[in-house]
Amino acid sequence: MEISARNALKGTVKAVEIGAVNTEVTLEIAAGVEITAIITKASAEKLGLSVGKEAYAVVKASDVMVAID
Repeated sequence: MEISARNALKGTVKAVEIGAVNTEVTLEIAAGVEITAIITKASAEKLGLSVGKEAYAVVKASDVMVAID
């Protein structure tokens, strides 16, 4: 995989929740560490995502905010 983004986190698909338009994908990137993304249903189908398959979470953001309550 060649990509310009520097934040590519390799993980294993833990859950795939298919909706009418979008799909929620959860990757486990380390023991007990998960990241969830919403992608289009068409993209999920094109990637052939299924539980147990290896995938990457690619994060591209101009900033990250941290807050406390």
